[in-house]
Amino acid sequence: MKTSGSIFTKTVLGLLIAGSMAACNNNKAGSAPATTTTAASPGTETTAYVQSDTLISKYEYAKDMGKRLQDKGKTAQADVGAKQEALQREFVEYQKDAATMPADKRQATEQRLQREKQEFDQYQQRASAEFQNAQGTETSKLYDKLTEFCKAYAKEKGYKAILTYSKSNPSVLYVDPSLDITAEVVKKLNDAYAKDKK
Repeated sequence: MKTSGSIFTKTVLGLLIAGSMAACNNNKAGSAPATTTTAASPGTETTAYVQSDTLISKYEYAKDMGKRLQDKGKTAQADVGAKQEALQREFVEYQKDAATMPADKRQATEQRLQREKQEFDQYQQRASAEFQNAQGTETSKLYDKLTEFCKAYAKEKGYKAILTYSKSNPSVLYVDPSLDITAEVVKKLNDAYAKDKK
């Protein structure tokens, strides 16, 4: 099971980029946007971006989510490791005694160990699938939170698009730093998350 931060970050980044593109496409094909009192006036920027690496490292919900996934991954790895060690101990014991065992007992023990190995392999696959499902669920929740926030934030500020940008996985080669709204987005997200935690 891979629980590294880089895989997690790449997964979240991919979802953020896909969500940004989908949001832009929905805006073009969807109904007319509601007017707000803070809409951008002519000549002002209508596009902004969020540094996804910074967002993931500073958004408390994302940090808590990463910790939950890391703990879940460690627990699953420890459980799988303990079962694997127990199976290895049985195999070592069998190898010690195999020469002195009657043929029928040796054959029965080999069959039992083979069944236990198959059961272990299935258990390991289930544990990995359960972790991946948990990771997918958590990532989906994070994606939903971010897209809901960005939709409301864009409406409030008059943006037509909020993109993501990352140095570690760039899909945009250059963005003017004046369009960076990461600090304000992180602050507002953390404020909202702090209220939700209470």
